[in-house]
Amino acid sequence: MAVKIRLQRHGKKGKPFYWLIAADSTAKRDGRYIQKLGTYNPNSNPAIINLNFEESLKWLNNGAQPTNTARAILSYEGVMLQKHLLDGVKKGAFDEKEAEKRFEQWKKEKQEKIQSKVDKLQKDAEEKNKVRLQKEKEISDKQLAKAEEASQETAAEANTQDDANSKSDATETNSETPSQEAKTDESSEEATTEKEPTKATETEAPKEVKAQEVKETKAENSTQEEGKTEEAPKETKTEDTK
Repeated sequence: MAVKIRLQRHGKKGKPFYWLIAADSTAKRDGRYIQKLGTYNPNSNPAIINLNFEESLKWLNNGAQPTNTARAILSYEGVMLQKHLLDGVKKGAFDEKEAEKRFEQWKKEKQEKIQSKVDKLQKDAEEKNKVRLQKEKEISDKQLAKAEEASQETAAEANTQDDANSKSDATETNSETPSQEAKTDESSEEATTEKEPTKATETEAPKEVKAQEVKETKAENSTQEEGKTEEAPKETKTEDTK
């Protein structure tokens, strides 16, 4: 039975997550597998790889054939290099200590490269963040400047409106004062006219009383004269009878 080391897809749409497995070459991609060797997450930068180093090396030594992507992952983790060094030890090119020394040196260089890549990514992200913040600051400053200009314009308009209102109020008060003076003059004239008739009536009343008294006195005098004339004929009659 031919065994392959390959990837088995998991995760969800748009965010795949892979298992590194040893499976039969005739099995389906997402079908049965013999052993799970690790995981591979390409959604992050750098990609996250969790690998069972010893089991992967064992399957390679037993003749398992990795696919291209699986070979790249195994090479990235140093499994392929370790297999190559062990083959050199078997052939007698160098001993195991030399193989371990070379592997440790490669591993150290690999870690330095990974760390430099991570640092570079962080630095780039910080620079992008700074540029973004600078642009946002410029935009906010422009918006504040526009807001200040608008507020100044509104304040100027309000001041001009207030000045116009004050001027109109002043003109209205100036136009109202002559009319008020005219009203006061008219009211004073009416008051004087009302006072004058009262005086006239006061003066006219005694005149009427006097005229009435004169009439009464004349009437009394006329009645007295008539009485005298009536008495006079009576006296003459009495004299005749004598």
